[in-house]
Amino acid sequence: MSDSEIILCLLPSIVALFLFLILLRRKQNHKTRLNLPPGNMGWPFLGETIGYLKPYSAITIGKFMEEHISRYGKIYKSNLFGEPTIVSADAGLNRFILQNEGRLFECSYPRSIGGILGKWSMLVLVGDMHRDMRMISLNFLSHARLRTHLMREVEKHTLLVLGSWKENSVFSAQDEAKKFTFNLMAKHIMSLDPGKPETEQLKKLYVTFMKGVVSPPLNLPGTAYRRALQSRSTILKFIECKMKERLTEGTENIGEDDLLGWVLKNSNLSKEQILDLILSLLFAGHETSSVSIALAIYFLPSCPNAILQLREEHSEIAKAKKLAGETELNWEDYKKMEFTQCVICETLRLGNVVRFLHRKALKDVRYKGYDIPCGWKVLPVIAAVHLDPLLFDHPQHFNPWRWQQNNNHHHRGSSSSSSCYTSMTSNNFMPFGGGPRLCAGSELAKLEMAVFIHHLVLNFHWELADPFDKPFAFPFVDFQNGLPITAHTP
Repeated sequence: MSDSEIILCLLPSIVALFLFLILLRRKQNHKTRLNLPPGNMGWPFLGETIGYLKPYSAITIGKFMEEHISRYGKIYKSNLFGEPTIVSADAGLNRFILQNEGRLFECSYPRSIGGILGKWSMLVLVGDMHRDMRMISLNFLSHARLRTHLMREVEKHTLLVLGSWKENSVFSAQDEAKKFTFNLMAKHIMSLDPGKPETEQLKKLYVTFMKGVVSPPLNLPGTAYRRALQSRSTILKFIECKMKERLTEGTENIGEDDLLGWVLKNSNLSKEQILDLILSLLFAGHETSSVSIALAIYFLPSCPNAILQLREEHSEIAKAKKLAGETELNWEDYKKMEFTQCVICETLRLGNVVRFLHRKALKDVRYKGYDIPCGWKVLPVIAAVHLDPLLFDHPQHFNPWRWQQNNNHHHRGSSSSSSCYTSMTSNNFMPFGGGPRLCAGSELAKLEMAVFIHHLVLNFHWELADPFDKPFAFPFVDFQNGLPITAHTP
């Protein structure tokens, strides 16, 4: 073979190599042109994850965030959960991220979360499938259903829990809040009655399951994660058994009083999709609401004027009901709970049950002169905005009056009912997330808190039995000793 023939044979390879080198050069030039936020990528693979997840007081943003914001500003780069990450404590960027869900950003939780909650869980789903699952939840949690069926159920389960409280004895308020929300969701989702052996068994399995959701994802014998996977399997078998019981009765005979019945009758979801939906809603509907109620029980004793104003508001509602010869709360009573809504807003702002969200960039994004590269993880830190002194006056102070329109910190008069509701959707307050992934159960959560507070302040005085037991972020919010309290009747 002549030299010219050899050159002709090699020419395509030489051209391909040349083009590859040009593309590589361009890509490197593009990378060097990127204006990434300042920050520290930490150790290989681990990055700064250990420091980021170190427990801290829930009414702060923690030492890690404080130091990073002080050093780099409210938008910085890091390496978290094994991925290059942009962390945002900036209210504007957080809104931008949530509003551009599906266009510029999408939900991106660690694989271990999907492994436990399931690939069809609403928490990890994206796109059309998430939208369809969310619509099912919203249809079942419709305004009409909240006003009637759910209102009655919430009050019934509140009274069931508060009715078991013993005078002057010390007990865990966190456990009581969890009992209330679990029983409510078990009834609401699968018509399980409180106290029945199957309900109590499911509750035990669920506690093991929850410990795994928030533990390191080590699938090894004896670990919390392995036990949680085993519990998940048993819980799914239980739900599947309930599904079979309904289906043997025939689709036309399936009732729509609970979510399982409603989904079986009104959706085309597969068995696996239904199982993951039920499991994830049991998780979402129970855990966050119970922590919020425990936080309200914790914050209120430090603010006696708030308890006094709550008692006035709820006493007026109770007197009006007595005069009307009514016993059960209704939607009109709920609408009168104006100051209660301010207490709920402040509890959610200061306690930050959901502290940050997991997202990733779908394409290169530029914001305030910084570049967020396609494929990078993005963490909008909701808690950092709620505790920002530039946005909220004295942010670590429990002050429900900040949510009143007149913003008089210790005013004890009437408040505009719209003021707190508009605040719930204000630009800097996002306890339920935002955009297309706004929490489907947000209205139910507020209703649960309001009804629980109504009966709590009317029937009990309480004190914190352990002054050292404070809410900590792990990053999930928890009271290490269960928030022991002593309660007695007025």
